[in-house]
Amino acid sequence: SDIYGTSRFVAMGGAMGALGGDMSVMGTNPAGIGIYRSHDVAISFGFNNTGTESTFNGTSMNENKTRASLDQLGFVYTNKIGNTTSLRFVNFGFNYHKSKNFNRLFSMGGALNGFSQSNYLADEMNAWGMDSPNEFDEMLNAQNPYSKYWNNYPVLGVMGVMTGLVDFPNNDVIGWLGDSNHFHSQETGGIHQYDFSVGLNIEDRLYLGATLGVYDLNYNRYSSYMEYLNDDQGNPNGSYTLENYYDMEGSGVDLKLGVIYRPFEESPFRVGLAVHTPTWYDLTESYNATMSSNIDYWGESYTQTLSDELNPDYLIYDYHLVTPWKFNVSMGTTLSNLVALGAEYEYQDYSSAQMQDMDGYELGGQNDINDFLKGVHTFRVGMEALIAPQFSLRAGYNYSTAAFQDYAYNSLSLYGTNTDFNNTQSKNTFTAGFGYRGSVIYADMAYKYDMYKSDFCAFDSNYNFVTGETDLLPAASVNNNKHQLVLTIGARF
Repeated sequence: SDIYGTSRFVAMGGAMGALGGDMSVMGTNPAGIGIYRSHDVAISFGFNNTGTESTFNGTSMNENKTRASLDQLGFVYTNKIGNTTSLRFVNFGFNYHKSKNFNRLFSMGGALNGFSQSNYLADEMNAWGMDSPNEFDEMLNAQNPYSKYWNNYPVLGVMGVMTGLVDFPNNDVIGWLGDSNHFHSQETGGIHQYDFSVGLNIEDRLYLGATLGVYDLNYNRYSSYMEYLNDDQGNPNGSYTLENYYDMEGSGVDLKLGVIYRPFEESPFRVGLAVHTPTWYDLTESYNATMSSNIDYWGESYTQTLSDELNPDYLIYDYHLVTPWKFNVSMGTTLSNLVALGAEYEYQDYSSAQMQDMDGYELGGQNDINDFLKGVHTFRVGMEALIAPQFSLRAGYNYSTAAFQDYAYNSLSLYGTNTDFNNTQSKNTFTAGFGYRGSVIYADMAYKYDMYKSDFCAFDSNYNFVTGETDLLPAASVNNNKHQLVLTIGARF
């Protein structure tokens, strides 16, 4: 997840788990709202700019996208119990914020030097037992749109057969030679999080909290992959394009439990601990693909759309996703009521995520989750300095390790049509901001900059059909960055 919330929370890098006193901590350590002594209401909005720069075999491409967004809306209601009772306050809160923004444009391309996605499709057909020229011809000439071949072989390989991308000349399915390629994708959507919280203040030293989190997820992706081909003599041989359409939507729920403790009565130093249960998602995904070719060798154009050939039931799928447990430890303090300092460590083991069908049975991709994902360590630090009675400056920093193993790749399923994959590496986040606090009204502004690298492959291949050598297709090196500007307007009373 990304850092989203109030401007104060964002500007301090989200490192407020032990400091509390901000409604955004409902999503990290809900005990933080137990520190409130007055009501609070706030709204946050701003702009996001996402940029990508790819380099593949010496060719660089850039994309960026800017969008306005509503980032946060919430309130905290305080209920004072007494000054001398053990239980001092019982506070309630609600906070909406984004936990992930998927908006992103991406492009890459360059010289393939013999690698080709068409040979990747051919390898898939060979791996699934295509060894008969007669069966290949029957598949090629099948008139039934729901032909048995669509369920016996990888559908992307069958689309390659139908559009002339793969052939069967010598008892072996083969493709063409790749000259150059171009890939483009557009992603939209996000994960919207709704937190319902309660926090307790016990003797102004122990704070307890619980948050029920409700999630609304929507993700849309369009991608286009074009490849220029050569024949076995190295001469230009036309081109083809694979377009993919993918949509996912669903909802989820989790529970967060937190505690903050001030161990020394005369000291403002605090320590915090929070545990987040898995998020239980019910998800629905749908997809479609179109492959069109114009290959000189065949002398005509072909177009194949998956929804025209495959039973519609296979284009929509419902399943459960259970995310990993999350553990958060934090500490914070104030110095002379002029400076606030916070630090956090968070751990989540993504290899323990679970995918299940609607009956609760494990899905086939579970082994890939266990093998290709790993635990992510996140470190956060933040500070706030009072530079005048009503004005503060803030800054923060985050570091998160990679979620993917170095050797992770896209293992194409029987009905899969996306061959690309993007292995993200560690991420650095820098934040800064300032705030004004009046007797009731307050206003804060924050700036956040995310930067991380990733390795992108349009397809997975380990054989070069020009050199005849076993070698991995080189990955495109991608620099990803995101600029975010957030403004919060609120009132405490």
